[in-house]
Amino acid sequence: MKIAILSVSNNGKNLGESLKEMLENDSTILAVNHFHKNIKNIIVDVFENYDGIIAIMASGIIIRSISPLIVSKTTDPAVINIDDNGNFVISLLSGHIGGANKLTKKIASLLNATPVITTSTDVNKRLGIDTLAKDLYLTIDNPKNILPINKAILEGRKVTFRLNKTSDYTFLYDYIKNNTLEMDVLFDLNDDVSADEIEVIIDRNTLKLKRKKIAIGIGCRRGKTCEDIKKAVDNSLDDLNININRIDEIASASIKKDEKGLLDLSENLNIPIKFIDIEIIKEYDFKGLSSSDFVKSKFGVGGVCEPSALISAGESSKLIYKKTVFNGVTIAIACEK
Repeated sequence: MKIAILSVSNNGKNLGESLKEMLENDSTILAVNHFHKNIKNIIVDVFENYDGIIAIMASGIIIRSISPLIVSKTTDPAVINIDDNGNFVISLLSGHIGGANKLTKKIASLLNATPVITTSTDVNKRLGIDTLAKDLYLTIDNPKNILPINKAILEGRKVTFRLNKTSDYTFLYDYIKNNTLEMDVLFDLNDDVSADEIEVIIDRNTLKLKRKKIAIGIGCRRGKTCEDIKKAVDNSLDDLNININRIDEIASASIKKDEKGLLDLSENLNIPIKFIDIEIIKEYDFKGLSSSDFVKSKFGVGGVCEPSALISAGESSKLIYKKTVFNGVTIAIACEK
């Protein structure tokens, strides 16, 4: 998540700087920039180019500033609002798909503040179908059906998940089991659904969800064992709250193609591994990615895990977990947009 912090007062500026420092240590936050004052001059650029906006100011200021820019819950960035003293953190826009509700809870925890969330499914302790799609990295083909399905969930009606009977949906089963006991669920396994799709059905309303490709890029020191690498993978997936079953591909550079620990990991997890040609990585645009002088001097590239993950996940992919080092193993995770 790429975040912009906006502030207008001196108290807000101090709080923003403190928050920026805290968020920069979070591997799920890819970049944080703090803008002080001149909100009207930068709001359009910020709204279009950041995944999340943290507005430290009176709610009226940020609401009036973003109101002409709001388009859709499926495309608008997450917007949260904090008072100058950091007492309350309010989820203002794109609570589910944009991730504002989750970001609100994260920021409130960092500031020891009170989170304020008003979406009906959350306040009634129900699982919104758009929240499920966001958390499991699924696209929504027909978002107009989100509202009637969430309304039906609030009313306690049965939800049918129609799944391809030959695909492994462990990630979905575990997610529903761990996130709610409030949903009456039926799983319908058949051949009518594509292997990468999930159909959610309540009454006459159907929502089609499709898996985005997720790739985990790995770099490691020579001789790291499968257990060493698996521990690093587990730590990164815990940070993102992603089931290992949701990972589509492991990726690394071709210089690692004989690394036994990586090959064993792929076999043990039953996840295919792709080794990206080092020349392709050399030509990759490293703008915004981590770069190591040591790696560059040794292999001629600034890094391995981030470009490997992005190339593997596809041309339109983006990082969801920046390069993080775990005892000689580097991990980055990318997801198809």
